[in-house]
Amino acid sequence: MSEDSEPLGCLGFILKLFGIDLGQWGGSASGMARLPYRLRDDFLSPAELSFYRVLQAAVGDEWAICCKVRLADLFFVPRGDGDTAHRNRIDRKHVDFLLCDPRTMQPRLGIELDDASHNRVERQERDKLVDDVFDAAELPLLRIPAARTYQKPQVIALVKGALADTPRESLPETTTDAVPVCPKCGVPMVRRTASKGRNQGAEFWGCANYPHCRQVVQV
Repeated sequence: MSEDSEPLGCLGFILKLFGIDLGQWGGSASGMARLPYRLRDDFLSPAELSFYRVLQAAVGDEWAICCKVRLADLFFVPRGDGDTAHRNRIDRKHVDFLLCDPRTMQPRLGIELDDASHNRVERQERDKLVDDVFDAAELPLLRIPAARTYQKPQVIALVKGALADTPRESLPETTTDAVPVCPKCGVPMVRRTASKGRNQGAEFWGCANYPHCRQVVQV
């Protein structure tokens, strides 16, 4: 018996009596056929690939580049009424490119290439929603018209200009016993105790949406 073959057992023997051969479903007793997935050759369109190469040369090691990032993996909705509906609105939507801090992979800038399809009414409605989502999360979004070629100096200038107004995260402190509100999510925070690290045993206020939100306030 070969290493990849499996004994059919009693079930296989009985099915064979009725003329049913489990081998016809993938050649194993599992009955699983080969899944119909194939590798796409067009992960990036020609315009996206052209821009990616120029963007890579423009940012070098300063930024990490991620391609086709789902908005659902990038943003979250704080717990509360209507959170499911808002999550569904960004489902199946993505941003073409995302620049992240290479040390922490913290997102810093989204980039969208706008081709002729963005002139359609339904696409403009989608773009408006994406713009509003990025604005609400205070993550800058740079829109660049799709073209056959791109110039490195121009891309550098656009990226630096978009990053110039990036807001900095703040870590507020409080010395009162009142339950603080997360400055990022607007929800009451939860009192927690550090379980490890140099602050092990110390109490702090953490966002109820952790790990999606890591805002902390000192007790």
